[in-house]
Amino acid sequence: MTAACWWVRCRHPVSSTQPRPDADGPPVTNPPSVSPSGRGELAIETHGLTKRFRAQTAVDGVDLAVPRGAVYGFLGPNGSGKTTTIRMLLGLLRATGGEAHVLGAPMPRALDTVLPHVGALVEGPAFLPYLSGARNLHRFDAADRHSSARTRVARVAAALDRVGLTHAANKKAHAYSLGMKQRLGLANALLMPRELLVLDEPTNGLDPQGTREVRALVRSLAADGTTVFVSSHLLAEVEQLCTHVGVMSGGRLVAQGTLEEFRRAGADRRVHVRTPDVDAAHAVLADHGVALDARGAASDPELITGVMTDGVPPEAVVAALVTAGVRVRGFEVVGETLEERFVELTGEGFDVVA
Repeated sequence: MTAACWWVRCRHPVSSTQPRPDADGPPVTNPPSVSPSGRGELAIETHGLTKRFRAQTAVDGVDLAVPRGAVYGFLGPNGSGKTTTIRMLLGLLRATGGEAHVLGAPMPRALDTVLPHVGALVEGPAFLPYLSGARNLHRFDAADRHSSARTRVARVAAALDRVGLTHAANKKAHAYSLGMKQRLGLANALLMPRELLVLDEPTNGLDPQGTREVRALVRSLAADGTTVFVSSHLLAEVEQLCTHVGVMSGGRLVAQGTLEEFRRAGADRRVHVRTPDVDAAHAVLADHGVALDARGAASDPELITGVMTDGVPPEAVVAALVTAGVRVRGFEVVGETLEERFVELTGEGFDVVA
């Protein structure tokens, strides 16, 4: 795999250089130790990453390529292997096979070097119920040997403010709603500046307003240069947040690439052109690789339909029509919806609520 962003149906890798033993341990490899700060084009890179639980294969030969600075949506139905993959990336679970690099360093070998640069919210936050939200954050921050006690109070206050919990800072955690606990988990991930933020279903339990606020927060972090890796089963979340996507199904990564590439990678794009200059339009469209349907029905003689050739920009077709003197009264390219594309890849439906 190259460092460049790509889009392809991912195949189950078979490689003699990356054996997958049945024992609970990855094959012996000696990847170079790399400083996580500013090296390489990928924030996360895996090759053949596999996890078996006895006879069950939860993650099966996953090859991730997450560019630095991306908001990468890790999408798939519940039970598709997303959380297990995340736990391996963070060193919380030992891989059965394959290898993973996070911020340019091998995991879990470089755990102590990498984790200070990574903020994470995985499988919902766990807090001491008898402590306030602020005291819980103080406790977590004190356990981080890389944090500064002198700036702790200010950083906790800033993190609570950023997730909209200043008003509940002194409220006991047991009185927090599910959405408030989710926000508190996000605040914990933001206590220190991070190069990479890993969020597992970050909008779980949030009301629509809270969901919008989390999206705004992720956008602001990405604008500051933070790479965000966010798992989700919600199409609306991925569409509104992400620059790149990877799709999991049955433990395998079946596709990944930019969101725009994903939109274009489905079934044939159909074009609808409305013009009184039908003959001239037919000639131009045919020259630009549009496979034209039969002439429109008598009830709509100005409508021309056909299938666009891959790689032909719609704007180039419109420009050619106008240059040829065709009066274009309507031009529309219709492709698969994201939901249809996901169902095509996984064979399962997805939640589409915002």
